[in-house]
Amino acid sequence: MFIYVARLVVIIAGPIIGYFNISRDGTGILIGTAAAVLVIAAEIFIQKVKLDDMVAGIIGLILGLIAASFTRHAVPALIEYGWVTAFFDQYSLLMSVVFAYIGMIIALRKKDELDLLDRELNLTGKKILGESIKVVDSSAIIDSRLMDITETGFIEGALVIPSFVLAEIQAGADSPDERKRKKGRRALDFVNELTDNENITVKIYDKDYPEIKEVDSKLIKMCNEIKAKLITCDFNLTKVATAQGIGVLNINELANSVKPKLLPGEAVELFIIKKGKDKDQGVGFLDDGTMVVVDGGKSYIGKKTEVIVSSVLQKPSGRMVFAKVN
Repeated sequence: MFIYVARLVVIIAGPIIGYFNISRDGTGILIGTAAAVLVIAAEIFIQKVKLDDMVAGIIGLILGLIAASFTRHAVPALIEYGWVTAFFDQYSLLMSVVFAYIGMIIALRKKDELDLLDRELNLTGKKILGESIKVVDSSAIIDSRLMDITETGFIEGALVIPSFVLAEIQAGADSPDERKRKKGRRALDFVNELTDNENITVKIYDKDYPEIKEVDSKLIKMCNEIKAKLITCDFNLTKVATAQGIGVLNINELANSVKPKLLPGEAVELFIIKKGKDKDQGVGFLDDGTMVVVDGGKSYIGKKTEVIVSSVLQKPSGRMVFAKVN
């Protein structure tokens, strides 16, 4: 509402100022009106242009003008011919326009490589705080273990949550599927907990790659650009990112690596809760969630019994223990 009032004031004040300060006739009113319209048009244009485009354009424009001024003075001084001096004097204004335009276009087209606003992220994450940067994907945010891991100090540095990851979580929170909706809302609450935690450096990074549709591909591109590691629970994304030389911290792999080791022949107490796929098999779970398949355990369903570990199968997605009733 305020912006519309401000525009109305400018439109009214422009002709009045032009009449009293410039010329007390139609010319002054026309100049004041034109100035007011120009100001409002500039305000609307600035509102639609992104900040990084504006910064890049201004820097490119200034560098182009500096290059034009240097060329206009340096070339005639080095090549002392009358026609050279006359040429640069005659076309100096046109040269300034051309150089300024070229500088602005180069800066706009190459702003990602110039790292204008990414520089703030790099300075905050690496040079000022001496921390490394880690990009977090949606699977790691949905997994509630990330907060516990960061608070223990095993993950150091700044956590970066891309805006397109937040958009993916928001889409899940608005999903008609109740299960997805609960996960999405829980993930949004977890993001708020992370940002409110004073012991963790978290940055919401407002950058997207419209030309890329897949979120996983966007994450890989961002990690390559800002030289960051990736935190995820996604097994397939871990393989793709690792193949492209990106350091990956997979929470599931960390959880599997810190589980107590079980050796063949070791005896453990186990509560068998259901039957297995094969005949006479029973299934139970250790305290850390590891599934144990027990030969001869079907008759012990609903009871706690001692089993002997036969073998342990370790996979990237988890661990499975095979045992038999003692």
